Amino acid sequence: MTHKQIKIPAFDGGAFDAYIATPQVAEAAPAIIVIQEIFGINEDVRSKCDQLASQGYIAIAPDLFWRIEPGIELFDNKPEELERAFELFGQFNQETGIEDLKTTLGYLRNHKDCNGKVGAVGYCLGGKLAYMLSADSDIDVSVSYYGVALETMLDDAKNITTPFMMHIAGNDEFVPAEAQEKIITAFADHPHGETHVYDGQDHAFARINGMHYNKIAAILANKRTNEFLSEHLS
Repeated sequence: MTHKQIKIPAFDGGAFDAYIATPQVAEAAPAIIVIQEIFGINEDVRSKCDQLASQGYIAIAPDLFWRIEPGIELFDNKPEELERAFELFGQFNQETGIEDLKTTLGYLRNHKDCNGKVGAVGYCLGGKLAYMLSADSDIDVSVSYYGVALETMLDDAKNITTPFMMHIAGNDEFVPAEAQEKIITAFADHPHGETHVYDGQDHAFARINGMHYNKIAAILANKRTNEFLSEHLS
């Protein structure tokens, strides 16, 4: 497995950084976009890319905050960094973020080592963007971990025509029970949606070393994700 920083030309001029990890395989491989939380492309995101590359995927994490503060790396265990992360979240334009993700999707589809199949896995803000990307692009498969504000955009669920999985934290401090119920109901009979609820878990239960990390729930969610990706990208 190799990894490096690259530049991807943006749709509206300029270029954004992306961390890319590539597996050591002889044949073309499927690719996965790892969509960041509000903490930028930090060690946790890079490790997720490396893990996916070890499983045989090309994994890439674009810096979606580059228009605000490129190269930011934060974590939730320092109050000042958590505060800055929420500031960035408030300044972030999700429409240009989706365009950057579509650009990343196009980059991967044309990558010399990619077999043309591309999925996405997003966390928190990235979980929301994974949902939006699934509804607004031809991505092959998408997974959302504890996506925020999905209950406000359920009308877009009808536009999802490829496999989509959601991991919902049952005690998510940012997604109250009423919102969760709306999401679960909307996807109960969705032909392409699969929903999993983790009772008793708080937001970001799968972020290693995070405040609410739960090893058992994270292992289960990641196992489901790995099987889902393998099924739809192989």
